[in-house]
Amino acid sequence: MSTTLPLIERGMILGKFMPPTQGHRYLAEFAWRCCKRLSVLVCSKPGQPIPGACRFAWMRAMLPDCDVVHVPDDLPDAPEEHPRFWDLWMPVIRRAVPDPIGLVVTSETYGPELARRIGAKHLVADRNRQGVPISATAMRADPYTHWAHLPDVVRPWYCRRVVVFGPESTGKTMLAERLAAHYRTVWVPEWARGHLDPANGQCEPDDFPRIALAQAASEDALALQAHRVLISDTDTITTTIWSEVYLGGCAEWIRDLARSRRHDLHLMCDIDVPWVADGQRDMPHRREEFRERCRAALITHGRPFVEIRGDWDTRFRTAIAAIDRLLGPLTDAPPIAAQLRLTAEFTGAKL
Repeated sequence: MSTTLPLIERGMILGKFMPPTQGHRYLAEFAWRCCKRLSVLVCSKPGQPIPGACRFAWMRAMLPDCDVVHVPDDLPDAPEEHPRFWDLWMPVIRRAVPDPIGLVVTSETYGPELARRIGAKHLVADRNRQGVPISATAMRADPYTHWAHLPDVVRPWYCRRVVVFGPESTGKTMLAERLAAHYRTVWVPEWARGHLDPANGQCEPDDFPRIALAQAASEDALALQAHRVLISDTDTITTTIWSEVYLGGCAEWIRDLARSRRHDLHLMCDIDVPWVADGQRDMPHRREEFRERCRAALITHGRPFVEIRGDWDTRFRTAIAAIDRLLGPLTDAPPIAAQLRLTAEFTGAKL
């Protein structure tokens, strides 16, 4: 007689995943190893704090080898909420997973009854959350404390985005790098510098579309690696300002991109520090004009900002105080920088 446990053809897990945590990743990967194919039902309904489409996209990215299905039906969350709970849920599950389900994996008390009604075996996965001590409720309440249990793909939703902003030669790069080290996070360099170095800093009209798209793409890529806060050395608003100065105007799609990019805080660096020439800085005589352009742009775009003045240490302390306030307790709303749209969708432009 064989003692080998046959691998079940089709398994299923389901949940709100609001947001997905490393606990959910464990649940899914545990279940995936117990069957040949795993269906993951991401259940959502209107009015929840994180849109179902976001959670569906996150789970698909986390679980590329699974069949992830979005279930947007407005259904009760637990059997005690509605007398016809099971009658409402069973047709929805059958629609989402047409194949026979041989295994249900949960960490919830309703798991055995769900499996019985489906005609499947049931396995419990870390019901007491000892392996991964986190819940989605705790994560929503305080994501910064529980950051280690937040999957990379979800981090941009909660990551606070801070831009070091202002005219040339005001210590932006130095401040960005120093802040990133202080908060043990990553920072986004000014993409244009590396792009223009081979041309000795000379900027051509065709460079502005590349700079606009690439700066936004760099920021979104590095947000996946950030620890609570992402520090950016410049942003797309800056690109619109430089385009106006060099070209006398700016492409409308770049302006639209700048308007669509949302950040939680701009650190507006003043010009009360000495000018230092380098291969790309070329307008020391226009520092006051640039400062006023930068301030006016932030006001026009409705961006929260803090003035950064004084010597280097004073600037650093002012920036830390502002970011510490930003990392305080969350309200019900996510950070305004929570954004998942791809940069190129605004234009269809190609690098």
